[in-house]
Amino acid sequence: MLLIDSSVWIELINGGIRGVGPEELIVAVTCPPVTQEVLQGLRQDRRSDEVRESFLAMKHLCDPVPLGLYLQAAEIYREGRRRGFTIRSAKDCLIAAIAIETQTAVWHRDRDFEIISRYTRLTAFQESPFRR
Repeated sequence: MLLIDSSVWIELINGGIRGVGPEELIVAVTCPPVTQEVLQGLRQDRRSDEVRESFLAMKHLCDPVPLGLYLQAAEIYREGRRRGFTIRSAKDCLIAAIAIETQTAVWHRDRDFEIISRYTRLTAFQESPFRR
């Protein structure tokens, strides 16, 4: 399983990442916060309906998201702040908490995940895991 952050999905949808096709994305999962971020950013066109349907058909981790994961997200934010890191997005802390809880790596293009992975058990990477 691979939790793909919205920062990567946006590039994939817009064709900005080459060499990643449906056969690679078969391992992709999502979670409610990522689904929200991706769907709220879609343009109003026919393709957006296809993307929406595809996202709703994907496996969603922690759906619904239990309160305990929101508490873990708050701790991730607070621990980062204590260590001198500024996490820009509370939603990224929630996504990280979901990934840690489910032991799922996150593929992202967002510096928050790199920071969070420095002081938690989050496995995160910016480069495509599918590049050869």
